[in-house]
Amino acid sequence: MNKTLKLLPGEGHMSLLVDVTDYSKILSALKDITNHYYEPPNVLVNSAGILRDSLLLKMSSDMFRQVIDVNLNGTFNAIHAFCQTLVELKKPGSIINISSVAGQMGNIGQCNYSASKAAVESLTKTVAREMGKYNIRCNSVVPGFIKGQMTDGIPDKVKEMFKAQIPLQRFGNAEEVAEVIAFLASNKSSYINGANIPITGGFR
Repeated sequence: MNKTLKLLPGEGHMSLLVDVTDYSKILSALKDITNHYYEPPNVLVNSAGILRDSLLLKMSSDMFRQVIDVNLNGTFNAIHAFCQTLVELKKPGSIINISSVAGQMGNIGQCNYSASKAAVESLTKTVAREMGKYNIRCNSVVPGFIKGQMTDGIPDKVKEMFKAQIPLQRFGNAEEVAEVIAFLASNKSSYINGANIPITGGFR
């Protein structure tokens, strides 16, 4: 987190380590942010997520629960605390959830992860419907194959096989995902609400 802070222009930035499965910790973080900046945040990006990959018959209930707790329940916790704060103060806001193409297609060895991301997309649509009247928007981005930890462990031959199924014939970059998130966080997307936006190079 400190590495990211150094990349930001200006001064006064802060970082907090928060367990999203603990609602009280999220409320505490919101209070700290509000005290630091004298107003609550108006953008929430739900990017916390974990993997516990295994084939269905080898997956324990704990492995399934852990992923749901962080990826889905953690997203709900953050949204609930964020919206409650903004509604009480009559402030507008933008929520961006991070989903995955696995939530739309499923993925072998990821029944827990795929289920959590599919649920996040449905949660996004419902929050958008409920919170729109308070001028709080909720959207999600749906990344496909993005260069990073997810793709580093894939054998080269398998990478080429996946790339052949992507119309743009390549994996995406984290910066390309970040650009869409920044757009959704800004007023340039002021009439976009309840959308699940694919960032997949056309892969589906």
